[in-house]
Amino acid sequence: MNAFRQGLRRYLGAGWPEFAAGVRVGVIGAGGLGSNCAAHLVRSGFSRLVLADPDTVDASNLNRQFYRLDQIGLLKVEALRDNLLAIDPDADIAVHALAVDATNMRELFGSCQAVVEAVDLPDVKKLIMETLVPTGCLVVGASGMGGAGLAGTMRPRALGPNCVVVGDHSTACSAATPPLSPGVGMAAAMQADVVLHHFLNRFQEAL
Repeated sequence: MNAFRQGLRRYLGAGWPEFAAGVRVGVIGAGGLGSNCAAHLVRSGFSRLVLADPDTVDASNLNRQFYRLDQIGLLKVEALRDNLLAIDPDADIAVHALAVDATNMRELFGSCQAVVEAVDLPDVKKLIMETLVPTGCLVVGASGMGGAGLAGTMRPRALGPNCVVVGDHSTACSAATPPLSPGVGMAAAMQADVVLHHFLNRFQEAL
């Protein structure tokens, strides 16, 4: 067991790294939400991730996304995989540099026990919910994280037994309320927290 996982046992229990390694988590989108949420998930012990995003890292991403200046121009999923492996070198990170749609969603994410929705387009958000929630996996989305001053207004909202959406549920990212690190980071952390809380409960029930 590597040093990261040994250190994690101090906080979450001796058996948690092994339990969490049995949970496959999908992250659809590797931008501000997806990249930061993936980092929180790996730091929490989830070491089997499936990432999908067709884009490359741009300078305009660096104000809020989990990338470095020297990664500009790289595929986001590949750069994110490298950054996650720098946290846990034994993590199993599957990457797909493509857009997720109705033709490939089940193939890519059908084996996941949880999926994080981290995309911008409303139609894709809707498709993710309609396709994956009925499968029984935990689906965690986000809505409302634009601008600043969101502390205290963001919250998780359960839309069903296995569907949660986080954010302030009203403030879209726009020219007046742009995507900024604190708000986007808060939403990403809340998404990871929903996943962690869900599977920590299962872990504790199994003890």
